[in-house]
Amino acid sequence: MNVVTAPGAAAAVGTAPDAFFALRDVHAYYGESYIVQGVSLEVRKGEVLALLGRNGAGKTSTLRTIARADEPLLTQGEIWLEGQAVHEMKSWQASQAGIQLVPEDRRIIQGMTVEENLILAQIAPGKGWPLEQIYEHFPRLAERRKQEGVTLSGGEQQMLAVARALARDIRLLLLDEPYEGLAPVIVQEIEHIVQGIKTRGITTIIVEQNAVAALRLADRAVILDSGELVFTGSAKELLENADLRNSYLAI
Repeated sequence: MNVVTAPGAAAAVGTAPDAFFALRDVHAYYGESYIVQGVSLEVRKGEVLALLGRNGAGKTSTLRTIARADEPLLTQGEIWLEGQAVHEMKSWQASQAGIQLVPEDRRIIQGMTVEENLILAQIAPGKGWPLEQIYEHFPRLAERRKQEGVTLSGGEQQMLAVARALARDIRLLLLDEPYEGLAPVIVQEIEHIVQGIKTRGITTIIVEQNAVAALRLADRAVILDSGELVFTGSAKELLENADLRNSYLAI
């Protein structure tokens, strides 16, 4: 099966690409483990990209590398967001630049209400969605605004985690396994929310084991296998290619 090369991979090193967001030959390690192996890709403004692969393929590590988390450690390559060299930033600088990661474990702050979690997110420099807009988009959170965040159901905590990202200055939303552990009916509700975010033109990269659900939302998809990029193309193309899905996604 042929690897489809992501556009922009051969652009000059140190020069900002034309794309809204781009990775160029990114390599990252957890300790001695070589996790992300030369990944290059581009994301257009307002696009939803599904980042797919089997467990251990390097998907979450790629998101964490983009967000400039402490681990994995970026050892080579470039990360660009609208001409800004994200690869030169610390995690807090990447967040201020508008890269917001919603991690799989959600990290809701204990002892704080839903509204306090959102207000705290708005303290950082930059301007995200106001509370009124968040509650319009997440009516269930509006109903539970005075409830302690950690006492919400799993689906409601996921809504809060996404809403908290939107409360910050946001240009690129990174969703790590947003459907993990949720009942099918709640998955549909989260899908509806993410679709609403998409209609507002927020550029999104979604990592999700439920590949079919992710592809229903996505414009394009990439597949990682053992840390390497093995496919990039349209979501429709991947949905219609049973051999490719079976080879790399086991669906």
